[in-house]
Amino acid sequence: MRVQRTGRNSGHNNHRPLQPAQLSAVADLFAILSEPSRLRILQILQEGPASVGELVERSQMKQANVSKQLAMLLSADLIARQQDGNRAIYSIKMPLVFELCDLVCRGVAQRAAERAAALGA
Repeated sequence: MRVQRTGRNSGHNNHRPLQPAQLSAVADLFAILSEPSRLRILQILQEGPASVGELVERSQMKQANVSKQLAMLLSADLIARQQDGNRAIYSIKMPLVFELCDLVCRGVAQRAAERAAALGA
């Protein structure tokens, strides 16, 4: 998504506005990523595929909550599910989500550093 900026980065005028359906898809993705328990599950799956039981144990969340969050992540097409006998194994389907999270985390850290510097000045 490209956003027209003003100020110091305003030299980038080659953006293409998103269409309403694209805006809706981006908003839906951010809505899915707005829940810390879903981010925790994604973080665990970043280390490799896992079953519901493993996710419950590693996340320390209740099984009902893990199952609910997995259903939402599946419907958003961020993860994949594969049957292994009686177990369902979940894995990351959209690794791009981690680049997005890293970008956001860097932005949050930069803002925190700027605020700390302003308070110390």
